Amino acid sequence: MNNRNIAIASTLLSAAAIGAYAVLRNSNNHPELPVEESVDLDRYLGEWYEIAHLPFKYEKGCFGVKAIYAKRDDGDIDVLNICHKDSLTGELDIAKGKACVVDTKTNAKLKVTFAWPFSGDYWILKVGKKYDFALVGTPDRDNLWILSRTPEMDENRLEKLRTHAQNLGFDTSKLIYTTQVEA
Repeated sequence: MNNRNIAIASTLLSAAAIGAYAVLRNSNNHPELPVEESVDLDRYLGEWYEIAHLPFKYEKGCFGVKAIYAKRDDGDIDVLNICHKDSLTGELDIAKGKACVVDTKTNAKLKVTFAWPFSGDYWILKVGKKYDFALVGTPDRDNLWILSRTPEMDENRLEKLRTHAQNLGFDTSKLIYTTQVEA
């Protein structure tokens, strides 16, 4: 084999290795993440309290975390995330974004954008029949949120959601439980 053929073979092997790494990294070795069969977005809109989440750099040091969703004139959803940063000063960290449905069959898969052009998955994995709780995650299993319409959640319901998330492949041992603030 001459030097030219060795160089070509080396380049092809490198490209194959990079491609294989990209596929493995993107798949994260997880099966497809099942979502709620049908989400009524009008019922999903409104205020949600965060009960727990997997570690997420944007929520470091947050408490009293809430999300407010409102329908936009263009059919997308305004997203307002609120987190308390300091109990003494009352400092708030507010993030405004936009969500759009990417799966109109279920309305359970959304993309959320806080800083264009960057967006993230927001998949509704489970929602209560009365839209009183929700389990939201990302298909790579890196992000998970347990949400409630009230600042507290019944321990039995919380355990069922943790178990469901664990069965889906989320590492629930890393859940951080959100302290809510007095109204």
